[in-house]
Amino acid sequence: MSDESQIEIPTSFMALYLAPGRQKPGLQRAELAARYELCEDMAQMLTETARNMEFSLGITEADVLARCLQGLRVEPAVVTEAESTWVVTRLAELLNWPAPGFTATP
Repeated sequence: MSDESQIEIPTSFMALYLAPGRQKPGLQRAELAARYELCEDMAQMLTETARNMEFSLGITEADVLARCLQGLRVEPAVVTEAESTWVVTRLAELLNWPAPGFTATP
């Protein structure tokens, strides 16, 4: 059994790739797992940066998350717009901060 099949992809991430009325994501399992791992890694890596921003810049948690989102969307973007929103929402979860109130636009 490959490592790939061992990865549990959260429903919240799979939802990024579900077309309305569909039950299966629009990506193959391997590609979906790779995208998830990239996004999860980014959220994990941003935790220290986010904490430092909050204290060094003296800004609110919401402002930190908004700046992180903006940074993730700078071209050339590594993640899609929907993925960037997921990353920042996951970042808030990892930091035990309130979830951001923004959503991805179609």
